[in-house]
Amino acid sequence: MLNCSKTDCADWCSDFVPLVIFVVKNTDLEKARKLLCKLQNYIRDTLITARAKSGHTFSRIAAVTEADTIYEVDKITEEAIFAWFEKNWPKSCPVQLVMEGIEDEDVVTYPANTPLKQTVFKLIFDPIDGTRNLMYDKRSAWILTGLALQKGKRTDLRDIVVSVMTELSTSKMWRSDQISAVRGQGLVAQAFNLITRRWSKLAVRPSRADNFEHGFASIARFFPEGKELLGRIEEDLWKEIGLHGKNGGQLVFDDQYITTGGQIYELLIGHDRMLGDIRPMAYAKLGLGNATLCCHPYDICTAMLLEEAGGIVEGPDGKALKSPLDTTTPIAWMGYANATLAKTVRPIIKRLIKEHC
Repeated sequence: MLNCSKTDCADWCSDFVPLVIFVVKNTDLEKARKLLCKLQNYIRDTLITARAKSGHTFSRIAAVTEADTIYEVDKITEEAIFAWFEKNWPKSCPVQLVMEGIEDEDVVTYPANTPLKQTVFKLIFDPIDGTRNLMYDKRSAWILTGLALQKGKRTDLRDIVVSVMTELSTSKMWRSDQISAVRGQGLVAQAFNLITRRWSKLAVRPSRADNFEHGFASIARFFPEGKELLGRIEEDLWKEIGLHGKNGGQLVFDDQYITTGGQIYELLIGHDRMLGDIRPMAYAKLGLGNATLCCHPYDICTAMLLEEAGGIVEGPDGKALKSPLDTTTPIAWMGYANATLAKTVRPIIKRLIKEHC
């Protein structure tokens, strides 16, 4: 059970003065990590059971919000999450839940109806990142959570201290991977056998390659909007690096995995060397202004895991990602397997975005 101790310190946040200030120890954060792993295990099992009963009804549209389209599979997941929190979240560490499916102006806390100023944590949550992959049984989706110390509206992506991601596998898969961490404490990586229901260790190591030849690397262009502009920027990137057309071309492989969490996983596990998402800039240039087609804070809330593994996640300008923990702010990001690759791409992508966008 989490047990956050009280303190008299009142210097926390100028726009958020809680009734009680809490000090959270690393042991408490480790307990929170384990608790969030249990939550994600519960969601995974709930969806597996629902899929066996309902077949392909996952793809039916249940609602449309400012943040995203909500499908039947999202509805099933949300109901499971709320029920789990009611039953399992400890009273000793009240939390604010920020989640796809909850509007930014709505305040949801646990234990239920806890005043916002008494919450210790802010938990940003993507119940299913990669819904379209899962509902068509095409490719794994991911459950993503990032737990931050509560600072009110000033709570930022950089304040996340615990991250967990769990694979929602397709029906033909026998394994579900789970990666989690407390910031500064290294990764806990496990694979769950969906048949035997046993855990085993999972080897996680981002690529150590110092170049992009014969490797996977790409810029996200998931939807028709902005595809030409995004493709042009990426093509120019490879030209400047010297791989476009070299030895007949085909030296850098493209994989459009429609889930930010899945992209982070591909970098973590060593499959991809660079992945980036600059859609907010492209859409602004084209006058689309469609933030619903962009990455949001809940999509990138597990970036900390790649950093714990030695990889890099940053803005296209090379600076640390900065965003409030909400469901609507568009996020542009670049992820690299290692510092050498980041050093190669960083100045080029920064300049190309300035030139094209």
